[in-house]
Amino acid sequence: MRHIILGTAGHIDHGKSALVKALTGTDPDRLKEEKERGITIDIGFADLMFPDDDLTIGIVDVPGHEKLISNMLAGAGGIDMVLLVIAADEGIMPQSREHLAICNILDIRSGLVALTKTDLVEKDWLELVTDDIKNFVKDTFLENAPIIPVSARNGDNLELLQEQIKSIALKTSQKTSGGLFRLPIDRVFTLKGFGTVITGTAVSGMISVDNPLQILPRIINTKIRGLHSHGRPIDTAYAGQRVAINLQGVEKDDLRRGDVAVTPSSFNTTSSLDVYLEMLNNTPLLKSRSRVHFYTGTSETVARVILYGKEDLKAGEACFCQLRLQDRVVTTSGDRYIIRRFSPLETLGGGEILDPFPGKRRRKEGMADLSILHRGSLDQKISLKVQKAGIQGIAVQSIQGWIQSDLSTISDALKKLTHSGEIIRHEDTLLHSSSLHSLHNTLTDYLSSFHRNNPLKPGLPKEEARSYLKVNARLFNYVIASLDKVTAEKNIIRLKDFRIALSSSEQTYKNKILELLERGGFQPPLKNDIIAALSINQKQASDILSILSKEGRAVRINESLYLAQSSYEQMLSILKTFFSKKPEMTVAEFRDMLQTSRKYALPFLEYLDAENITMRTGDVRKLLLKKV
Repeated sequence: MRHIILGTAGHIDHGKSALVKALTGTDPDRLKEEKERGITIDIGFADLMFPDDDLTIGIVDVPGHEKLISNMLAGAGGIDMVLLVIAADEGIMPQSREHLAICNILDIRSGLVALTKTDLVEKDWLELVTDDIKNFVKDTFLENAPIIPVSARNGDNLELLQEQIKSIALKTSQKTSGGLFRLPIDRVFTLKGFGTVITGTAVSGMISVDNPLQILPRIINTKIRGLHSHGRPIDTAYAGQRVAINLQGVEKDDLRRGDVAVTPSSFNTTSSLDVYLEMLNNTPLLKSRSRVHFYTGTSETVARVILYGKEDLKAGEACFCQLRLQDRVVTTSGDRYIIRRFSPLETLGGGEILDPFPGKRRRKEGMADLSILHRGSLDQKISLKVQKAGIQGIAVQSIQGWIQSDLSTISDALKKLTHSGEIIRHEDTLLHSSSLHSLHNTLTDYLSSFHRNNPLKPGLPKEEARSYLKVNARLFNYVIASLDKVTAEKNIIRLKDFRIALSSSEQTYKNKILELLERGGFQPPLKNDIIAALSINQKQASDILSILSKEGRAVRINESLYLAQSSYEQMLSILKTFFSKKPEMTVAEFRDMLQTSRKYALPFLEYLDAENITMRTGDVRKLLLKKV
């Protein structure tokens, strides 16, 4: 089934709602006040069904009063085609112009004109108004659209209008169901026996009964109890449909128009946007840092406009800018928006959201990146976004929720970029080749500096290097593995061509330390004793002891205690002999066997336990035979 959303547009009292009722049999004016006053106050809904063509057209009827533009915008955000309604007896009026300008900014590309109330005018007048409309829609998306004279009162040309709507709808691009699910909420109400219900136009993706759902920006997690579209229960809702969703465990007062229902963990909220702004003709000057009313989807908030490279923007001009929002919104790159003057209310312009999560930018900085986001291909946009994420990289899921596109199309773009080497994918993290190159250079420079300052250390602790790079452990391990110049050994890393080079004096110290350890047997001097005996500084002593340990000539028992390798092997032999005769050993027995003191026996046993050579059971040790 093909799903298309048609929105009405036009001045107040030009017969939009009457025409919708005549076409569909449904009165879109549902509020008591609307019926009493005879004007549309809020958005209303109806539908046209063409079963033979597998076509369903959801109709969003909007108010035409200038003071109700915010309600009109809540309905216009999800429409695919427009029915511009102009009354034959009045012709083009202020909201005819404003509504058409808004539809242009929202990048609606198809539609038609209904010339209503034809029963109230003469034929000659009708021809004059028709010519006037042709001039009015020139250079807009309706320039070549049909203009259908029609009367909701006597039914003239209603069938023709319906056929034209169907014809245009069949040629109109429908919303994609291959993306992540997103539905801006335009109504919230309760139904007895059902609970809280939200409605809106699904702008992307698909969702089914019993699926989990998240409401942003409030981060409310819920579940779908039921789905309805055009008054009928459905199992699955698709992009382009008007959908009513019955929510589980959510109170009506927790929700409002402007919230967005999404697949959980798919989208993030934002309060800052990089955008392309186009000013309408005949609008007042817009100065940088001006406050405006901002509209996207069904949401409305106040924003401050920061113009890039300009101090002001005149009518008819365009530029890149940043919008800093008073409230957080849910939006993606490629969405459209509208801004209106803060006071008095007047539509100024709008355009395309380029990046819903922009980084910091100096106002006089170049605009090459924004030009790519505005005019570039999907590949270029994704590559740029990954590059701007820097050395931290960006999750694949974040890209999917960042840009308006099918998941399969995004996947194809990522495959192309990774195949070319422009982007590196490690598990679910994307890293730009330039960022990986930067990480490589930073790490090798840091290691070079470390080796110069610590010539006796075998390498840099991995965690210290990871902390310096400020990346997560998985990405850090990938960086090391992808860098030919670096090698990793247990918990340290070093440059492959680095070798410990001892000076003659350091070699002398090394020989003397080993001699002291071997002479000490099972009562070797502690590190501080070695420092005092040789008049060596602590750093040199620690480095030389680490070298002896790495070379297998000493065993590090703990930070202060090292044992000569020959003594350690003798200790293992003594243990094996003892346990061949007895199954258990006390600390005292171990101490006496080694002819040492408890001061040494305890750390030796703790080391043996840690190495799984012995196992402590109460106050005795048992031997793990496989280790000796």
